[in-house]
Amino acid sequence: METTGTTIELAHPLLKTIGKLADARQIEAYVVGGYVRDLLLGLVDKDVDVLVLDDGVEFAREFAKEIGKETVVAFERFGTAMVPVEGGKVEFVGARKEVYDPNSRKPVVTTGTLKDDLLRRDFTINALAASLNAGSFGKLFDEFGGIQDLHEGILRTPLDPAKTFEDDPLRIMRAIRFASQLGFRIEENVLAALKTMSSRLTIISQERKTDEFLKILATEKPSVGLRLMYDTGVMQIVFPEVAQMAGVDQRNDHHHKDVFLHTCIVVDNIAKTTDNLWLRFVALVHDIAKPRTKAFKEGIGWTFHGHEELGARMMKNIFRNLKLPLDHLPYVEKLVRLHLRPMVLVDDVVTDSAVRRLVFEAGNDVDDLMKLCRADITSKNPKLVEKYLKNYDLVMQKIVEVEEKDRLRNWQPPVKGDEIMAVCGLQPGKQVGILKTAIEEAILDGKVPNEHDAALAYLMNIKDVVLNDFEKKIVKTVKD
Repeated sequence: METTGTTIELAHPLLKTIGKLADARQIEAYVVGGYVRDLLLGLVDKDVDVLVLDDGVEFAREFAKEIGKETVVAFERFGTAMVPVEGGKVEFVGARKEVYDPNSRKPVVTTGTLKDDLLRRDFTINALAASLNAGSFGKLFDEFGGIQDLHEGILRTPLDPAKTFEDDPLRIMRAIRFASQLGFRIEENVLAALKTMSSRLTIISQERKTDEFLKILATEKPSVGLRLMYDTGVMQIVFPEVAQMAGVDQRNDHHHKDVFLHTCIVVDNIAKTTDNLWLRFVALVHDIAKPRTKAFKEGIGWTFHGHEELGARMMKNIFRNLKLPLDHLPYVEKLVRLHLRPMVLVDDVVTDSAVRRLVFEAGNDVDDLMKLCRADITSKNPKLVEKYLKNYDLVMQKIVEVEEKDRLRNWQPPVKGDEIMAVCGLQPGKQVGILKTAIEEAILDGKVPNEHDAALAYLMNIKDVVLNDFEKKIVKTVKD
């Protein structure tokens, strides 16, 4: 193996323990892959990958026993095992060769050398190893020019890139993710192979593709990965609804002309203000229905009436198709549905009622909604940007004033259904819901304070009229 003549400082407290175990067994052990890469880049990676020229699973069990851990997650077929440790995990693998079936990303594994194992890695920057044995602790091994590629900020593959992506198509998305995470350039031959081989991603489970996609969305500048996904054809396979936004024109005073490019800017803008992955996801999908609602109006240009409502309705299928956790669905639906609402509140004559309704519907997510609205300003005209930002400052001021007065965030009705039934002598049914809605509307319209006694008094005042109207409608329906 080629060494660099360089020794790096391996500060992780468990690496010397692993080295001592390896020395006791008279085998070679190395820390490899992302931990070495990040160490050389000055980054912190709490997860450690260890390569041993031995049985990786058996070695993992010895290591776990040595540090007093009982949990070892073993994958005997692939000769790998994982031991959870404080703040991260240590994964062990025996040096191996891999042969892939073209229709699967699960390899046939045989014993190999250190070079064999590094050769099967996805990129040269991940094909770096540092010795853990006492006599050579920290010595770097770099067979494929990974250190030079780190210095140059370039992504290359140890093997021919077509072979690399043929063996494991998920590496296509990993290339895009690393380019976005690290700000690296994808080497020309690798980029060409990405485009040629993108259809191979169809054999990868949606869960794995979505995991890589969310990591791209979590990067400092997600547009790097999003645009690479589109340019290489990957977006059409992984998230076709986003790909379909490309080339859709829109009015050019407030937004970028192309909806996909506009969306990329919005996602970058929101990434500067939040690490909330699901708010970033909202930024990505807030205009997802524009291709389906596009219409041309004389004197105005392209319009997209109702795209916010249709976009919210699309979210359930998108979540299911991407295998996203459904507990985040209501949040995403809500913000997509409301993303245009703050703009109509900038007028000086907007009533408190309109502001109350927005705060009521957005609840505790109103601050995230306003972050989204600010990120949605992508005009290249500085005066327009300043104008829109000032408008949103005014909206936020109105929201704060109404919220301080009416306390509507995460609002709960001051008169509950049980009390309505007791006061009005009702059984559970539609009448209870109608009366609850009447109280809610009165509070939102400012007719009644958001207080129990005032709301109850209002109920006593309207209940007979509301219930009589309900009975009349029932009778009319029966007659018809």
